[in-house]
Amino acid sequence: MPIPEDVTGQELDKDVRQELMSLPKTLAEDVARNLVMVAKLLDEDAEQAYGYARVALRLASRVAAVREAAGFAAYGVGKYAEALAEFRAARRMTGSSHLWPVMADCERGLGRPEKALAMAGEPEVQKLDKAGQVEMRLVAAGARRDMGQAEAAVVTLQSPELASNSVQPWTARLRYAYADALLAVGREEEAREWFARALEADQSGMTDASDRLAQLDGVEFLDALDPEADLEGVPGPEKASGERPAEAAEAGGEDRESGYGSRGRDSDRSGDHRGAEEER
Repeated sequence: MPIPEDVTGQELDKDVRQELMSLPKTLAEDVARNLVMVAKLLDEDAEQAYGYARVALRLASRVAAVREAAGFAAYGVGKYAEALAEFRAARRMTGSSHLWPVMADCERGLGRPEKALAMAGEPEVQKLDKAGQVEMRLVAAGARRDMGQAEAAVVTLQSPELASNSVQPWTARLRYAYADALLAVGREEEAREWFARALEADQSGMTDASDRLAQLDGVEFLDALDPEADLEGVPGPEKASGERPAEAAEAGGEDRESGYGSRGRDSDRSGDHRGAEEER
């Protein structure tokens, strides 16, 4: 698969580059460049990222970083059995537990939420850092919902991390998942509060909290370029003088705050593992 000339492989984390030093120099460079492409494309074009990961895996299947990257790429395209196998291989090579949450999430993807929930109670969870433990909590709550235990999912997400006012990398997703769980059990007012809190913490737009808030407030957004959109009743363009009609000005103030969308991630599905091959 083609790789842009400006991709050198030096973009990788130094720990990953060190792992690749076990390979002949030219081979290590080829593998590194493919891993860079995986990281670049994982959230933009998962199928392409998967293709680059398969190339890297074919070249260096005995390198843990390659197996981990292949796992995330397979996870990104919904090949959960393949992803789980790669994560297990990487874990055998390194002895690390940092992949435990995404391995549990693969079990969810395979329709085995009971297994994912069991993994949440294993000793490996205690070996995770704080971010990993939050991810495990998100996966466990998702497994509860998969099993039809919506109330238990709400309880699972209640934690010191959720109650904290400090903003951490996981804060927006944890608050969002809690809001979604509350909504699932009919606690709409509380859900709205937590979607708002998720939005406050979401500086990078990883969730669609603003859209969810708008839905709860009864705001509907129509795509003016969509030929099937029902635009009847939507205020028309400005007058020739450039002045908006008064009635449109009165109706449109709050509705223009459309916020930003998500990347389509399942709200209770573990997701921040993607791209971790650059952070190992």
